[in-house]
Amino acid sequence: MTDNGKIGLGALTALVFSSMVGAGIFSLPQNMAEVAGVDAIITGWLITGVGILLLAGCFLHLSRLVPEMDGGIYTYARAGFGDLFGFLSAWGYWLCATIGVVGYLVVAFAAIGAFTDSPEQIWFGDGNTLAAFVGESVILWLVHALVLRGVKQAALINLLGTLAKSLPLLLFIALAYWYFDPQIFATNRTTQSLPTPFMEQVKNTMLITLWVFTGIEGAIILSVRARKRHDIGKATCLGVIFALVLYVAITLLSLGIMVRPDVAALPNPSMSGLMAHMTGMPGKVIMSCGLIISVLASYLSWILYSAEVPCTAAEYGAFPQVFRVKNRHGTSQASLLMTSITVQLCLVLILWTGKSYNTLVLISTSMILIPYFLVAAYLVKLAYQTQASLAIKLTGIGASIYGLWLIYAAGIESLLLSTTLYIPGLLIYFTTRKRQTRTYAS
Repeated sequence: MTDNGKIGLGALTALVFSSMVGAGIFSLPQNMAEVAGVDAIITGWLITGVGILLLAGCFLHLSRLVPEMDGGIYTYARAGFGDLFGFLSAWGYWLCATIGVVGYLVVAFAAIGAFTDSPEQIWFGDGNTLAAFVGESVILWLVHALVLRGVKQAALINLLGTLAKSLPLLLFIALAYWYFDPQIFATNRTTQSLPTPFMEQVKNTMLITLWVFTGIEGAIILSVRARKRHDIGKATCLGVIFALVLYVAITLLSLGIMVRPDVAALPNPSMSGLMAHMTGMPGKVIMSCGLIISVLASYLSWILYSAEVPCTAAEYGAFPQVFRVKNRHGTSQASLLMTSITVQLCLVLILWTGKSYNTLVLISTSMILIPYFLVAAYLVKLAYQTQASLAIKLTGIGASIYGLWLIYAAGIESLLLSTTLYIPGLLIYFTTRKRQTRTYAS
């Protein structure tokens, strides 16, 4: 990064990688083994790998076809399909990011509970106890104060956190490769212990794989702060490739260490249980510490995204104008405050209802389906309007098909949930537009 507050390629790539590789990766072995067999998991990763690389390609091509558009998720949807769809994309993405950071706080304190809790005294539990609520709230407002000091400083801390959390993940892969038993893996492939049809198993992996890749758009969201415009698409693709290699390696290597039903029965974070199986308690402690560092680094990434989207949307008139006002460090105080207050309210609901991380994952992931599809659809529209190359057109079409597949795989319940959460946003949108109309008329 430079002294003018702009973010370089390394920090941009770290933001993309860190926002994707958060809490989800530490529970990935159990999450996948619970819903699918080995062949279905491999098929699911093949579909996801191709689809997510196509989506990364969309961000890469759009950052070069329309380099003047900052903010990505909102501006692409608005340019392609009008103000209303632009707002819905911004609202859906903001909710996804905000609810996601709540999940990060919850799972971080659940991991701390592994060190502090005992059968006689539960301090943090699943991250939904009073003690956890107090700790989560303290971190929330400390990070709020940090981001107020500027995105550059927050991005630098995130870069250091990304480096720190990568070490236990690489250690797990090295140990899993060493302990990998081809016979156990072969047994997992041939044993048909799931009554679910094969394609249903593949569908059941989709929201899990989408959740662990949510954050792919990080460099685009912060595009206005990039040192070089050319770095935006490059950081997106590099972050996706690094994350994809990690995810596939961890998932498949785990199925060569323990039989699938045993992996599916592990408590989360399941990587800690696998480490304990390989190395005993020291490995479990290392992995739990890695989870805490990973989650807090990802939390910082997502707070940056959450605060940036309403600010960008306000510059185009979709959000109230107060969100476009920035302090001397370039941070929208109103946008950040709205995000932090929403996170605090969600923490109150978690304490009150006793809900856990998995519930938050479902809600958060359901909100990102439409914004991702609109990005791909906009590339298709723009590619034909500008007579772009066949490769660019095929990238957009392929990513659009992947987006529709995700919506289908999510199921009717997720669609109904996301539709319900879009309603408050519509009230804000129409109120804002009405006020603007009155202002122009006067």
